[in-house]
Amino acid sequence: MPAYAIIGGQWGDEGKGKIVDFLSEKAHVIARFNGGNNAGHTVITDAGEFKFHLIPVGILRPESICIIGNGVVVNPDSFLAEISGLQSRSVQMGHLFISDKTHVIMPYHTLLDTLEEKIRADGGRAIGTTGMGIGPAYMDKVARIGIRMGDLLDENELLSKLSFVLEQKNALITKIYGGEPISLEDTYEKCMNWGRELKPFIRSVEPILQDALVRDQCVILEGAQGAMLDLDHGTYPYVTSSSSTVGGACTGLGISPRHIKEIAGVYKAYTTRVGSGPLPTELHDEVGEFIRNKAWEYGTTTGRPRRCGWFDAVAARYSVVLNDVTSGVLTRLDVLDGISPVKVCVAYRVNGEIIDGFPTNTTVLEACEPVYEDLPGWEQPTASARRFADLPQEAVNYVNRLEELMGCPIDIISTGPGRDESIVRRSMF
Repeated sequence: MPAYAIIGGQWGDEGKGKIVDFLSEKAHVIARFNGGNNAGHTVITDAGEFKFHLIPVGILRPESICIIGNGVVVNPDSFLAEISGLQSRSVQMGHLFISDKTHVIMPYHTLLDTLEEKIRADGGRAIGTTGMGIGPAYMDKVARIGIRMGDLLDENELLSKLSFVLEQKNALITKIYGGEPISLEDTYEKCMNWGRELKPFIRSVEPILQDALVRDQCVILEGAQGAMLDLDHGTYPYVTSSSSTVGGACTGLGISPRHIKEIAGVYKAYTTRVGSGPLPTELHDEVGEFIRNKAWEYGTTTGRPRRCGWFDAVAARYSVVLNDVTSGVLTRLDVLDGISPVKVCVAYRVNGEIIDGFPTNTTVLEACEPVYEDLPGWEQPTASARRFADLPQEAVNYVNRLEELMGCPIDIISTGPGRDESIVRRSMF
């Protein structure tokens, strides 16, 4: 079977973890292609609740191979802690591999992330970074001075690279930000310990992927964050540091786009965002607070409250076209149970003019006012529904209207956090 990409269609936190877990039952390989431990995927199975930050959620399927690709940046301490937590719950790790090309988040990356965000905040231009060193690690990758997983296994070459990089980083930390320098000796020792612990996981992963695709086995490409946070195509500069659109799946794993048969875009039945940046449909009233508390909209990674708003069909249509989404996935429909009317943003108003396209200029987007269409809400619960026919007619109408506005079919509807709380209208496989 070919590859199937699962990406977030909004500003992240759409429920990709549950969907990847649900679909991975038939997968031979599940491969994560972007982001770092700033991501947060939650999965609930019969064994309880699992929270993932780096490891693909497919790790819960012992018959599947899990890969962390070169497009990801990895904090080894976070990765090892995640492994330890999963192993304590009897999850096996023998089928997990990290690309030797994956870049390492170093101690100076997390320090610089914090120092740089503080400077931005003091100037009123905070981005809302998680402070986990993700951005600085990707910066070093582009600057060609990054440390990769394979480097941790070469002690002599690593010391030479670290000496060169730390000289630059310490000059920046001390002279620009007034911080304390980082010790070369301590950093080198930490890297050596990382190398010893991570050695069983580090390898060239491209042959695994290519072999699976040649054998016509099912490969799921797991994305982190959402399309509206993509470094190039998102609401720049309020974006993440990697490619969270479908293109990132190819560059982040080293596979050809010709292998991708289906592209699933995951969308919440409403809209959320964490951190700074424009959110045209954001609600600052009791409805927004109701949604936040009912859905417990707080970041899996940061714990920060998410900003909540009505479904933005303008932004959703933009990400559908951008990624050529073939299969829409709607999550959290049950959160809207009991709310009436349910509003959908169908266009924007800017300086009195109506536009139905998504502005790529953040200043223009910040000036956009949502143009809403009101739809009747529903009183009957949708929670835990397994069939489309079980949904109240008003919820069916809502789903159908979103399909029309987005321009893609909604094939899966999640009606709860459990694996079986899903409605499959069309199978991707």
